[in-house]
Amino acid sequence: MNNPRSASSSVSPATPDLLDNHRQSSSGEFSRLEKRTGPRNMTYSKSMPRGSMFLDQEAFRRSHDKRYDLFRTMSGKLERQISNLRGNPIDSSLQEDKEITESLTADRFFEALQGPELETLKEKEKIVLPEDKTWPFLLRFPITSFGMCLGVSSQAIMWKTLATTNAEKFLHLTQVVNHVLWWISLLLLLAVSITYLFKTIFFFQAVRREFKHPIRVNFFFAPLISVLFMALGIPHSITSNLPSMLWYFLMAPVLFLEMKIYGQWMSGGQRRLSKVANPTNHLAIVGNFAGALLGASMGLEEGPMFFFAVGLAYYLVLFVTLYQRLPTNETLPKELHPVFFLFMAAPAVASTAWTQLYGSFDIGSRFYYFISLFLYLSLVVRINFFRGFRFSLAWWAYTFPMTAVATATIKYSGEVTGVATQVLSIVMSGAATLMVIGVLVLTVVHAFVKRDLFPNDVAIAISAEQPKQKKWCKQIKNGSFGNSMRCLRVSVQEDNHIDVEAPPLLNAHTV
Repeated sequence: MNNPRSASSSVSPATPDLLDNHRQSSSGEFSRLEKRTGPRNMTYSKSMPRGSMFLDQEAFRRSHDKRYDLFRTMSGKLERQISNLRGNPIDSSLQEDKEITESLTADRFFEALQGPELETLKEKEKIVLPEDKTWPFLLRFPITSFGMCLGVSSQAIMWKTLATTNAEKFLHLTQVVNHVLWWISLLLLLAVSITYLFKTIFFFQAVRREFKHPIRVNFFFAPLISVLFMALGIPHSITSNLPSMLWYFLMAPVLFLEMKIYGQWMSGGQRRLSKVANPTNHLAIVGNFAGALLGASMGLEEGPMFFFAVGLAYYLVLFVTLYQRLPTNETLPKELHPVFFLFMAAPAVASTAWTQLYGSFDIGSRFYYFISLFLYLSLVVRINFFRGFRFSLAWWAYTFPMTAVATATIKYSGEVTGVATQVLSIVMSGAATLMVIGVLVLTVVHAFVKRDLFPNDVAIAISAEQPKQKKWCKQIKNGSFGNSMRCLRVSVQEDNHIDVEAPPLLNAHTV
């Protein structure tokens, strides 16, 4: 006869194992999360409401979404080494996704995004970051934020010119406004630069994606141009003569960035100018004329003339390319958009630069000024076509062209004195100031009232892989319609691995 005590004692050692197996099978996902995030160190407190520790654990899980690691600077080799030392090897699929992220091409941006700024995700595309969550602020802080610096610093130059031009003496303006705007511009530039520097430190992969973006890459000239504008608008009460060595220091990064971007325009690859041409490309041109203007104001000759010649040559090429609206260009909007105001930025700054180079508002300065004035008027009379566009920080970059034309008009009124030119300079200056104030109000409303000034930046979160092709498209590709351009653009996955500087594969096929 069996002893019940002995039976119970023989079963009891196995019971904990069964219970453990049951717990592991019922909470497998939670245990995997525990392995990734480390052991749980939970502390209990009498003041904690019931169930609060589970809410904290859920918030912790959400804040440590592994998908964000695709964009972190230190989420690659160093993280794998640390995880291996701890005995928790990192998931290989995460590293594969990271390598795919680094292989983005220009064609992939065109396939996944739409809009004049390539900022809207197409219908069937997916992103690599969570769509139902608010991303970290640094990931949502775009390079286009430097447009604010362009708008305010150009206003400082305009008010400085108004206060120092003899033709506008009847306004009895002082340099107080210039002084205030310059300090605001300095604080704004420092704030935006420091914030974007933190983004570069912690989310370097996101910055790389912005640099690969066919439109965003032009805004990398914005901080450099803003510094040039700050040097041009510095009040006389601070200094009247800047050292000439400062010009070489400021223009060196402009030259290196231009050699990179202009080289891509000429190479004939995926980033050739005929394909990526967009009004925002004028930001890559304005830096030449702004540098020429600053160098001439310091008494330099050869260096400023060099940049002026380079800017003029590429402006003519860009101007013709944009007006042709080539079929290969996929970013130029069919309707008018605020980006079209950038058309008049380069000739307006070139006009004032020529005046500084040769000491008078002669025929060369008037030539560039009249081009910018005509473009200005041709856009203003069509102001109704600029309605219905979503506000974004990029709109700040569209304010400084109006200010540049107003500054050139003030210079023109100083050479051609008369009531008409004086009235024109006042009207242009007032319109530019009102535009900056209007964009400033919109910025404040979207930042503090609607709180949508920095939405999730889907433009940098697109997947490097194309959406899965349809079965019927595979059949067409393998059948008699294998040479179809449309099918190739949808289904050929090898195009994702084309060299950036090499001609695209599509050019080798004919319809």
